This record gives sequence, structure tokens and C-alpha cells, in this order.
Amino acid sequence: MRGSHTVRPAVAHRRGRRAAATLASSALLLPLLAASASGAAAPEPSTRLQDAFRSASAEYHVPRSVLLGVSYLQSRWDSHQGAPSVSGGYGPMHLTDARTALASAPHHGAGSEDARGDGSRPALVPDSPVPASSELPARLKTLPRAATLSGIPEAKLRDDATANVRGGAALLAAAQRKAGRALSADPADWFGAVARFSGADDDATAASYAQDVFAVIESGEHRTTDTGERIALAAVPKVSPRPAQLRGMGLREADKGATECPRTVSCEWVPAPYEEFGDGDYGNHDKADRPNDQTVDSIVIHDTEADWDTTLKLVQDPTYVSWHYSLRSTDGHIAQHVPTKDVGWHAGNWYINAKSIGVEHEGFLTSPDAWFTEAMYRSSARLVTYLARKYDIRLDRQHILGHDNVPATTTAGIPAMHTDPGPYWDWDHYFALMGKPFHRTAGKDGGLVTVDPKFTSNRPVYTGCVKAGDPCAAHGSSEVRLRTAPREDAPLLKDIGLRPGGEESTTDVNDVGSRISTGQQYAVAGQRGDWTAIWYLGQKAWFENPRSRPTALNAAGLVVTPKAGRSEVPVYGRAYPEKDAYPTGVPVQTVSALPYKLLAGQRYTVGERVPGEYFYAPTFDTAGHTVVRGKDVYYEIQFGHRVAYVRAADVRVTTSAR
Repeated sequence: MRGSHTVRPAVAHRRGRRAAATLASSALLLPLLAASASGAAAPEPSTRLQDAFRSASAEYHVPRSVLLGVSYLQSRWDSHQGAPSVSGGYGPMHLTDARTALASAPHHGAGSEDARGDGSRPALVPDSPVPASSELPARLKTLPRAATLSGIPEAKLRDDATANVRGGAALLAAAQRKAGRALSADPADWFGAVARFSGADDDATAASYAQDVFAVIESGEHRTTDTGERIALAAVPKVSPRPAQLRGMGLREADKGATECPRTVSCEWVPAPYEEFGDGDYGNHDKADRPNDQTVDSIVIHDTEADWDTTLKLVQDPTYVSWHYSLRSTDGHIAQHVPTKDVGWHAGNWYINAKSIGVEHEGFLTSPDAWFTEAMYRSSARLVTYLARKYDIRLDRQHILGHDNVPATTTAGIPAMHTDPGPYWDWDHYFALMGKPFHRTAGKDGGLVTVDPKFTSNRPVYTGCVKAGDPCAAHGSSEVRLRTAPREDAPLLKDIGLRPGGEESTTDVNDVGSRISTGQQYAVAGQRGDWTAIWYLGQKAWFENPRSRPTALNAAGLVVTPKAGRSEVPVYGRAYPEKDAYPTGVPVQTVSALPYKLLAGQRYTVGERVPGEYFYAPTFDTAGHTVVRGKDVYYEIQFGHRVAYVRAADVRVTTSAR
């Protein structure tokens, strides 16, 4: 999402035709690598939360392993200092109170950014604001119900982790009684209650959620929480869950339709419409034949900044934008909207749209310091791993992009580019779940660093989550701030694309001008004490990287630098062909350089070598669609917070080792 400093819902429209509501946009367990435990160690380790699970189990006669398993899949036992999740869930049990948490913000309707990102068709931009939906499903109102069942005030359920655990136990016990089952001490007897706790309305998602919980119970888990407490769930290796308990729960059967999903997730087909309106107007995606007509090189991770129902309404609006998949926060359920062979309108850069898959994650709040559930992380990791294997996409941060890593196509578009999923998306945990944890790959002379701060304890100050200039709530972060010199009081780096006047970057949560993110790799430009310098946006940028608590890992790889005799090299936001490559009838696309320069002596990490390519698709009739390829070849590089492209003819590729 691109955060807002004012609480104002927005609507988007397609050429002014009609408004849409606010937005933007597992069964069997796939073996997953658990993320390494991280977090700030408390001065005096506490057992308060572990005791809370024990006492709530005794009070409501819910097996402790069930309570711990459900809580792990929701929050990994974190309390988040009382902050709500992206779907309005609170505390370690993720009790939802979306009415209280609700705040509205635009996403794809933010600013003037065109999600399609191609000048051959009119931009899709926001219209006038409309009220946000007030109708919330039961899965977003579990906290008030827990308050009724337990007698604990709603405010305490939101703010007090131990009370929150009691409220979750009350909900599980009520679900067990509603099914007519005894409050058994055998965890296997609770499969149906766990499935109901997920809030899923279809059988596949409910089963997927419960299977994941029982996989955690069977294997056991332990980690240090965000409050510094060490929580453990002892393995129950012979637990035998009973999926037959789902019968009679009144759950609908999900329509799998034409879905392209791994068998290990719950996935249904909710198609985005491909419709023609007359006068050459159509929406909301483009037909293609990928990978036969062009390669799929990346997957773009978004958050929606809207509730689930609004998300589905928007992607089914034929007059607006589209993406390939949506994921629901409360249970990790997936809806596919566009076949992966076709091109969605999601990234604001047509070159990247044409060669990527867009994955949206449900987000309900204006405040980007809200947190994402473990159920959604796991489901997303499985989906992305499956897609990466299908399209031979490398699982690294130059191929698995955040929307905030997508470059603008021209200088004018830089300020409008989106910043989701933001600094609070846990990239380290996400890649660990995909079996690709970040680790050191070289010694101190490798020449590169992989950004990797400890998420829970890495808490840079951000402002503007709710109101411009006001500090955001303290929160673990994937990002590290950059400065012009190796000291804490040095000015932040400048981004001339965001601020042509030369002002320095800010701590605003949506200002990516002076930030690097977990998993991104940069060429080392220097070292001084506890500070490391990298090349970033044509400048030497410093970040704190002490040996006692490193924020980056040594790495090695390929880098680009200007060819001999070149003092500077232009940088681009798209890799389009040269003029002579365009056939008659296809308008030549300007190869427009961004305002940045890659200067002699600087080095940047290489991501992909790609041909100059443009997908010409301005009409509903696909007969005239053409993929234009030229002789020009480009390298994708990690240039700033966002990736960029340089012409291969302008640079030389070398190893990073110093």
C-alpha cells in the first residue's frame, strides 16, 4: 500500500465510467523451514505468557497443545504491543475486532499512479471518495464474541496478552460445544473446533488451517517472542487429527475452477472479468501466452489495504485493475483471479507487469505498522515457491519483489510509486518458509552484503503511519536506514527522483529514498568501525552494521560498473527495445532514463540479463498484440530501494570480490 496521512477512503475508476470501493487491490502440510528465532532478549526472562496458556487450558478445558498451536499459526505467539494485524486481529490469539481497528486508506487508488503503467492506454486514476463498507463478516468480529463468552472487557482482550489467550480458549471451547463434542483432553478431538476458529467459510480453507495447526502440534515449536519471552510447544508426535469432524459444519465447497495453486493450500477461482466496453475500451487485464510469448521473470508481493470482501469486489470490477492472486489474512485462503499466462495490471510499470505475477495480501488498516498473520505467510510462501518452480524464477530479492521495489517507468512517475508491503513485512521469515533463508556466502572480502537485520529487535523510528510527522508505534522491521556519513546524526541520503529540489529523505513510513530491506544485496563501498558503506542511487550510503548485532551478511556475486572511459551510465525503469526494433503500426516507446546516474567506480549487484522487450497490447482484440524485441540487452540491478535497468552496452560485468 501507499500510506495516507489523512483518514480518507478513496474510489477508483476506469476512465471515469464508474466507482469502486476502497482498496488496492493449508490442506496437507508442505514441509517448511521454520524461521530462526529472533527477538530482543528481555532483561529478566518471563514465563507470564507460557503460564497464561497453561491456566487458560485448565480454565476452559482446551488442550494446551491446541491453544499453543492455534496461537502459533496466528501470531507466532507475539503480542505486537496491542497493535492490530492487517485484518484487525489482536494479541497472540489474533482475536479480531475490525470495527475498532478500521481505518481507511487508498491503495491502487492512491495518488495518480497508473497500475497498468503503459502510456498506450489512458491511466486508471482515482475519482471521488466514498464511505468504507460497514458490513463485516463474523471472522472479523471474534474479539467481541470472546468478550461475551469470557466476561473479559474488550479493551483488555486487545491490550493484555494473557487475557487474549483466555479469550481464545473461550472461543475454542464454545466451538467444541457447538459441535456437540466433549471438552476432551485429546488434541485430535479438537480438529473441528480449530477449523471453526479459522473463520473460514469453505471446507478446503477450514481443513487447510486445521491441518497446519496440527502439523505444528505434531512437530512442536519454540521461539522467543517480541516481548522477549521464550515459549515452547512440546511435540505431540502421535496426534491423529480427525478431518471427518468438518462434516455438518455448513461450510461451502470452494470452486477450484481453473486455479494454478499447489495442492498444499486452499485455493479457489474468483475470476477477474475481461470485458469490452466499446470505443476501444476494455479491462481489467490483458490476454497473453506466457511463457511462450514472453518470460515470467518476477513475482510482485503487494498488500491490499482493504478488507477481503472489498478486495474481491475490486478485482471483479471490469473497469479497474487486476492481479493474479489474493490471500486472506485470517486463514491464508487464496483466490486466483487471472491465469498466470495473462498479464495483470498491478505494478504501475508495464514492463514489469508484462513479465511478472502479482500477489496481493489482505490488509485492512491505514497504519502500515499492523502485522501479518503466520497463516498468511505460510500460504503465501507455498504459493510463491510453487510459482517460482513453475516459471523457473529465482527465489531472491531481485526476483521476488515487493511493490515498493518496482521502479517508476519515467522520472515524473517516481513520487507516485507504491510502497507496499512496507517495512513491517518480515522478508527474513518469508524466505525461510520458502526454504531459502538468508545466510553468509562469503568472507569479509566478498564485496557484497545481504541486508538481514533481526526483525523483532530491529526497530527504526518511522513517522506518518496515521498522521504526518507523528511517530508510528514501535514495531519490528525488515529495513535499515542509510546516512551520508558513518554516524547516527549524519543526514539521511537524498533521492533526487523523490525530491528534485535536493532535500534529504525523511523517516516517513512511505519514504523509501534512504532505506534498504532484508534480502537485498548491495556492493560494499567502504567500512569504518561499526559502519558499512554501499553504493546506492549513485551515492555512497552508510548504515550501522556492528559485529555484535550485524544488520548485513557478507556475500559475493556479479556486479556491473561503467565500461572503461565512461564517467557515467544512464539508469532506466524499464528495459524497452531500441527505436529500430518496432514494426510498422506499433508506436515506438521512448527509452526514458531516470534522473539517477551510475558513476564510474561504482558497482551494483546484477539480478537478471534481459532483452529489450515491449508488449504492445492496447486493444481488446488480441489479434494486434505484439511482443517487440530488439538487439539491446539490459541488466536488472539493485540500484536503490527499487530495482533498475542499465544497458549491457554501457557496463561491464565483473565479480564482486575485492
